[in-house]
Amino acid sequence: MSSKQASLPRSTPGANGRRSGSYGPATGRGRATVVRVWDLPTRLFHWALVACVIGSLVSINIGGNAVGWHFRFGYAILTLLLFRVAWGFVGPRHARFANFPPNPAAAWRYLRGREPHRVGHSPLGALSVYALLLALAVQVVTGLFANDAIMWDGPLRSLVSNSTSDRLTALHQFNRVVVIGLVLLHLAAIAYYRFVRRDALVGPMLTGDREIPGATEQDSARDGLRERLLGLALAAASAAIVWAVVTKLPAW
Repeated sequence: MSSKQASLPRSTPGANGRRSGSYGPATGRGRATVVRVWDLPTRLFHWALVACVIGSLVSINIGGNAVGWHFRFGYAILTLLLFRVAWGFVGPRHARFANFPPNPAAAWRYLRGREPHRVGHSPLGALSVYALLLALAVQVVTGLFANDAIMWDGPLRSLVSNSTSDRLTALHQFNRVVVIGLVLLHLAAIAYYRFVRRDALVGPMLTGDREIPGATEQDSARDGLRERLLGLALAAASAAIVWAVVTKLPAW
């Protein structure tokens, strides 16, 4: 590193009380600026989903009475998915689906280094997000109607025929492999960014902030009290919907 790169320029207060400035060696894309990329509700969603997916896989492999926890984790995942769908329309800019539409052509250009860097999800990361959300949605919805042919039935099992339940159970079991595969790909991508591209992705999902070359404070997502109260309200509404589906719908 040259002597010019070794000294860190003075930072100045930016939006939302954060400080911006150059925090690393300058590149062809401009100076690195600290930007709030992930708001608190998005970060809580992410880590809660991680915990619930792990809990779901562990509990079903334990079997026995632990399967009851498999169901609970499934309800929690459904709640989180409902929240994320709503947040994708009303949340801060980088959490909105409009900010990272699925675009395979852009993802291919990104892989070839021909797509410009952007704040938030990369085109390839966007495809990963949509694939995971879809796979998890298929998993939890089929689980509502599934059975293990022994002692456990999904809460909506009684609403469909035996043959339909069996087909949904088979899809549930097959899609489990798809979910695990997507999770492993996600972990591999994180490792690639960390050790090959020297770009840590886990830290920003913990703190919300990321150093991005060429970005400005105007690229920061809003993450104030209003956004957090809105996120809390949507999470509560999502939980209420899942509770109604699980407890009230079978009785209709």
